[in-house]
Order: sequence, then C-alpha cells, then structure tokens
Amino acid sequence: MRMFNDGESIYIEPFRSKAFPVIKDLVVDRMAFERIQQAGGYISVNTSGNTQDANSLPISKHNADEAMDAAACIGCGACVATCKNSSAMLFVGAKVAQYALLPQGQVEATDRVKNMVAQMDLEGFGNCTNTGACEVECPKEISLDNIARMNRELMKASF
Repeated sequence: MRMFNDGESIYIEPFRSKAFPVIKDLVVDRMAFERIQQAGGYISVNTSGNTQDANSLPISKHNADEAMDAAACIGCGACVATCKNSSAMLFVGAKVAQYALLPQGQVEATDRVKNMVAQMDLEGFGNCTNTGACEVECPKEISLDNIARMNRELMKASF
C-alpha cells in the first residue's frame, strides 16, 4: 500500500479492462484468463511401452528455477489493472514460459503459444508497450523476461 495521511480519501474502483467486465460493485469477471489457459492446451504424455520417468529427464537448474518463477503467477490480474493498455502479456508470458523451459512442454510448444496469444487477442486485451508497470505491481514478482520469452516462442512458432 501507498502512504496516506489521516483524513485523505481513497477511491476504490474495479479493474478497468474490457476483458474483465464488471459484474457488480468491485467484482469483475476474470474468466478471460481461464479461456487463455484452456487455449494453451495440455502436455501430452506417451504412455505406450516403457515410459521414461519425468524425474529422470535432465533439466538445468537455471531452467528449472525460471520455470518455477513463471509458474508462481497466480492470475490475479494486477498486471492488467495497472497497464495503461490493459495488456495481459505478463500473465500469458508466464504461462507460456513455465512450459517452454521444460522438456515436457516441448511437444505442444508451437501450438500452445500461438493459441494462447490468439485467445488473448480475442479476449480484447491491449498490446504491451514495455513500460514495466505490470512487473512493478505483480505480487509474485513475475519478470518482464517472460514476455520476451513468449515473443521468442511466438516467432519460432511462426516459421
């Protein structure tokens, strides 16, 4: 919270985003985030034959740490609320990155990033202008690096 002096007025408003319609009072519908995650699909697992145990797949500590940091996103919408464009790029970037960094997420990586970005656009979220307001307000300290990773994944998927 910011610092306030005694007697000052505080104005509380619902999120101002077309993608988060107001239900009533301070309650907004955040189902757009759910639809974006659903568009990302799943991680398929081939279970025929002798399946390798997921714990035996080598993953560098750096990638594992970054994937866990991205997975910390709680989908609260603070990034959208603070963004002047109502962008959801930090949220979508975190969801794309948590799988893009792990070998289990590679099979559907191309479809995942394309589908999630397309759904984000369909929901009416704005575009990112890299002001960094989302990163500052994020309660889980999700990094802008995830937006850059999502953009790289989208570029790879486009070729």
